Amino acid sequence: MKGYVDKDTCIGCGICPDVCPEIFKMDDDGKAVAGKEEIPEDIIDNALDAESQCPVDAIQVK
Repeated sequence: MKGYVDKDTCIGCGICPDVCPEIFKMDDDGKAVAGKEEIPEDIIDNALDAESQCPVDAIQVK
């Protein structure tokens, strides 16, 4: 599984890196970005939690 961010939808709220900092970060534009690596098994639940907490549904974990 990998994390994805729709930067056109992202409002830069910062929830995803708060919930799953191993995968999601904020870029210089104040928008979230996801790491390109596979999400390790032990943090998949955190990544899915970040996806569900995104207020504008800009995060996908698949």
